[in-house]
This record gives sequence, structure tokens and C-alpha cells, in this order.
Amino acid sequence: MDGTRLFQVAQRADDLARAEAFYRDVLGLPVLARFDPPGLVFVGVGGTRVLLEAGASSTTLYLQVDDIDAEHRRLERLGVTFEQTPHLIHRHDGTMAGAGVEEWMAFFRDSEGNLLAIAEQRTAPG
Repeated sequence: MDGTRLFQVAQRADDLARAEAFYRDVLGLPVLARFDPPGLVFVGVGGTRVLLEAGASSTTLYLQVDDIDAEHRRLERLGVTFEQTPHLIHRHDGTMAGAGVEEWMAFFRDSEGNLLAIAEQRTAPG
């Protein structure tokens, strides 16, 4: 399956208007389309569609950012409560990313209670 890329992810949304506002206004993602009925909103994340709908199961979305500390501050200013502040998850030895690359993440919930994370890959000090 070389050349395969993620096309779409479905995410549970009990209140479609509230979820649309969160993904658009808080996360700053573009709304691609809304179909109501049947109750679907599509938002774009780096070339992948996220489908918000009541019938979907919850998924953890990891959103890659350039500066996790700045994004953490921005989201907190918009009222997002983090379950964990930005912290080191893993220092790579070259297996999944280049040696000396660190993965930093911070976890929070969207308006519907789904778990999300902001993530940054950065060069390890030293």
C-alpha cells in the first residue's frame, strides 16, 4: 500500500453545532461542508477530512503543530482545559523518526468529550 495516506477520520459529535464551533473557532480548522440532515460536518486537517457525526465512535486525534508551547497557550486562552501540559513522550533512537528527535504532546478534550492531543517533534538538546 505504498502511497497510501489517511483520507478521513470519523469523530463522535453529540451536538453538531457545538462541535462545529469548537473545531472551527477554537482549533481554527476549516469547515469543508455541512449536511444537515443527516447531521454531518466535515473539517479539514492537513489534507485529511474529519467527519463529525453523532453515530461515529470516539477517536483520539493527534494534531501536529510547529510550536507546542505556543499552541498550548493559545488554546488555554480560548478556554481549553488540558489534561496534561506539554511534556516529553519519547526520545527516538532512529526507529520511527530520526535519532535525537523528541515527541512532545499535550492532551485535552473537545466540546464533545473526545480526546485530542497537540504534538510537536523537535530536535533533542545536546
